[in-house]
Amino acid sequence: MDAGTHCGQQVLQNNTCPAMPHQAVRLYIQDHHVILDNGIVQVTLSKPGGIVTGLRYNGIDNLLEYRNKEDNRGYWDLDWSPPGGHGIFDVIRGTSFRVVVENEEQIELSFLRMWDFSLEGKYIPLNIDKRFILLRGSSGFYSYAIYEHLQEWPEFSLGQTRFTFKLRKEMFRYMAMADNRQRHMPLPEDRSTGRGQPLAYPEAALLVNPTDSVLSGEVDDKYQYSCENKDLKVHGWLCYGPPVGFWLIIPSDEFRSCGPVKQNLTSHVGPTTLAVFLSNHYAGKDINTYVGPNEPWKKVFGPVFIYLNSATNGNDPLWLWEDAKIQMTSEVQSWPYSFPASEDFQKAEHRGRVSGRLLVRDRYVSNDCISANGAYVGLAPPGDVGSWQTEWKDYQFWTTADEDGYFSIKHIRTGNYNLYAWVPGFIGDYRYDAVVTITSGCDIEMGDLVYEPPRDGPTLWEIGIPDRSAAEFYIPDPDPIYRQYGLWSRYAEMFPNEDLVYTIGASDYSKDWFFAHVVRKIDSNTYQGTTWQIKFQLGKVDKSGTCKLRVAIASATLAELQIRVNDPHANRPLFTTGLIGRDNAIARLGIHGLYRLYHVNIPGTRIIEGENTIFLKQPRCTSPFQGFMYDYIRLEGPPEGLCSS
Repeated sequence: MDAGTHCGQQVLQNNTCPAMPHQAVRLYIQDHHVILDNGIVQVTLSKPGGIVTGLRYNGIDNLLEYRNKEDNRGYWDLDWSPPGGHGIFDVIRGTSFRVVVENEEQIELSFLRMWDFSLEGKYIPLNIDKRFILLRGSSGFYSYAIYEHLQEWPEFSLGQTRFTFKLRKEMFRYMAMADNRQRHMPLPEDRSTGRGQPLAYPEAALLVNPTDSVLSGEVDDKYQYSCENKDLKVHGWLCYGPPVGFWLIIPSDEFRSCGPVKQNLTSHVGPTTLAVFLSNHYAGKDINTYVGPNEPWKKVFGPVFIYLNSATNGNDPLWLWEDAKIQMTSEVQSWPYSFPASEDFQKAEHRGRVSGRLLVRDRYVSNDCISANGAYVGLAPPGDVGSWQTEWKDYQFWTTADEDGYFSIKHIRTGNYNLYAWVPGFIGDYRYDAVVTITSGCDIEMGDLVYEPPRDGPTLWEIGIPDRSAAEFYIPDPDPIYRQYGLWSRYAEMFPNEDLVYTIGASDYSKDWFFAHVVRKIDSNTYQGTTWQIKFQLGKVDKSGTCKLRVAIASATLAELQIRVNDPHANRPLFTTGLIGRDNAIARLGIHGLYRLYHVNIPGTRIIEGENTIFLKQPRCTSPFQGFMYDYIRLEGPPEGLCSS
């Protein structure tokens, strides 16, 4: 068996599965439901809708919230909009049901919703085929879906699609998504009037009178539990008594949108667990989720694995998390699965492999090429440099290079790709210009690839670390009232009248550079744009030369960066980004959104010997969340080196 063979119900009782053979998988078809049963788990789905209405396990009739309506327990959903229309939320209900595979080892079911022009404006113009798989001996079940848009069908935008579960709230109170990110959770009613106080946006609530007094004074916000794709392999919930775990395992990132560092929601108060395949969280409208007329499109999302485990009473329930991580590793190692029946899900033997070595050439750092240690290297659809971070229609395959820069990307679906990379410690993006064509069974050796990051001259000074995150900058202690919420508001407390001033050679970016360039709050509904200063000394200046300012931005939300040099009142800035960004990472407790890199020429005539000041102005100020997070700033002298600090 390729996956799902771990005996989750025995996790804390012994380390081996019982000697007796597992029960054959059975299918029961009723008028309005179908039931899959392997003796360990029993899954009930509506027919022909394909909504998970029941999940029986370990003697518990239903782990899902049975008080909810049947279509609000376990379901695939999406948000879409027709041309010029408003967003429409759709719980995807099949209109036809069929048995795809039925034998003692495996059952696979299909719940299909077909589209035609009579449904225009009512349903998204996609054929959607939801699949559910139960294997013999598996302590859980698998699900995937195939979305298809035919060339002659109308256009649409797809803002989000996911697989959602609502669990029994009196049972599942402890959520885990990482070793250092797990906790006892509030109940949904703790957020309601009288128990919770709404904060600056609807998702955040201060718990003032929760049912569990230990949680009093905490803020609940689903964005606290967001996670990057590369780290989001398993998350879920456990019940203290009886000790039972419900875990969502995502064994591959290939079908998720926008690359390895795209952040997505996980689990949150409900208790709710999500497998998010596409969303614009932490990116906004920069992700073009549009599918046009005359554009055929098909994509397989998943499979994902819903894993259940249990322990005997008296054992530490937190070990269920440890077991879930073991199962996650097993699922990842089994990818791509051999058992899905759809030909649209390519098996291992039909996929290809790409390997090589990435080097960095920066003559101002080293005369020799540098190994791209820890570089993110991936294949994504052909596009512009860095386009992978907003790409969602097709598949992406990523890995990290070893300390010598060697990389190997396995199990790549057939098709045409560009090879992209970015290297922590260096600015910018790499793209191998030639298209890489993956054919069935291919093994492509790329050899040595050399990335030359943007560089015009020697470094005069730098602020931060080029790693696409603001994590190295000063992050204040939160307001004791709100604990981990509202860090952006601390800026106005620290700088009530004057803005941040950073002096090269004296200031420390980990202590003196606030993590977010935000507005200043004047009163309850009024905000003020802010201007930061970077002061630096130059000993000599070549007036005929040009310095280069590199500004790497880790996040932008409805903001504008205006740059002036030595004259804060200059009518026109030397450079402006214009209005950019909708990733909303400041409000959503992120430390980055989409990466942007700007290159600003500073003529020698703008610079003087002695003290210089660069002014970074963010004038947009209608919301408390407008602003930037910087990744890294560097000033380079002219190539001839005729400026010195």
